[in-house]
Amino acid sequence: MPSRSASLRLQTLWYAHARPPWPLRLLAAIFGAVVRVRTALYRRGWLAAQPLPRPVIVVGNLTVGGSGKTPLVVWLCEQLSAAGWRPGVILRGYGGSAAASGVALRVEPHSDPAVVGDEALLLRGRTGAPVAVCRDRVRAARTLLDDGVDVLIADDGLQHLRLPRCFEIVVVDAERGFGNGRLLPAGPLREPVSRLARVDALVVHGVPQVALSVPHAVCPCRYAMRLRGAWLRPLDQAGRGEDAGTRLALAALAGRRVHAIAGIGNPQRFFALLRAAGLELIEHPLPDHARFGPEQLEFADALPVLMTEKDAVKCRAFGGPDRWYLPIAASFSEADARSLRDALERALAAFGGDGLREK
Repeated sequence: MPSRSASLRLQTLWYAHARPPWPLRLLAAIFGAVVRVRTALYRRGWLAAQPLPRPVIVVGNLTVGGSGKTPLVVWLCEQLSAAGWRPGVILRGYGGSAAASGVALRVEPHSDPAVVGDEALLLRGRTGAPVAVCRDRVRAARTLLDDGVDVLIADDGLQHLRLPRCFEIVVVDAERGFGNGRLLPAGPLREPVSRLARVDALVVHGVPQVALSVPHAVCPCRYAMRLRGAWLRPLDQAGRGEDAGTRLALAALAGRRVHAIAGIGNPQRFFALLRAAGLELIEHPLPDHARFGPEQLEFADALPVLMTEKDAVKCRAFGGPDRWYLPIAASFSEADARSLRDALERALAAFGGDGLREK
């Protein structure tokens, strides 16, 4: 894994649209050939996805780094639960030691984020749905099927081709787009943008930029997603769900100076949300899935400390006065929400279920 400084240099190169040096372009060509061969082996049946008796909805992205997948997974769990399904979530558990072990683990509210990963613990607390982590998502899926789950949502499983799927959703951060449009390591892409021609839905998070230009014919089913957050919660309540304990309106801090901490794929997205609420920020951007110690939340002043929910589940033991996290939720226009639910209903019905069953 590249060092933090090397990773920052690469990201600057990817999103500044500078021409990568030839060694990176050569490595990208090799990576692209491997991707094409692997895809062809699965499409021709020489390699096969492992069958599962329940439908799988895959939420992924084409680029490395965060794009807003986790809030969308929470939204999907809510929609499916309201329609009478019992969803479960599977993911690698990146940032936790279980991700390297190959052993499937069920995530509980008291699980250690250093073992299961921060995103897994966040999803368990926010959705209340069964969650399992494993680098082999098929193994994680089978673990949850033993618990009576009847539909599975895979967070970041687009490139995990052993995992069968009845519906694929790609999420893209509209501010970053696809960067310079090149494959790793010359660019941020895990697969070519042409991969969008084979997905069922493209969810665009934020306001689209010119860099995100995708021909409608390539991916006709696209939806605009926004993230909203209005209520702060005490740091020591992280992972207990939005209904737990006390809360403070984000607007109550408008005009005040605060420390803002974000160890996510795009920290500026979190900072922009706080600025839009009228807060004055002292920014503390950190690498995605950063590890925390109590000293990172201690400052000489007495200003409030705000952080993302994904970071908060790793820091709930460091709670104290004026230490808060901001839960965020995905939102769609009524038309987009209805259209996406209808598309999911058709896919689930085609699998053999009853579709999204209204109560």
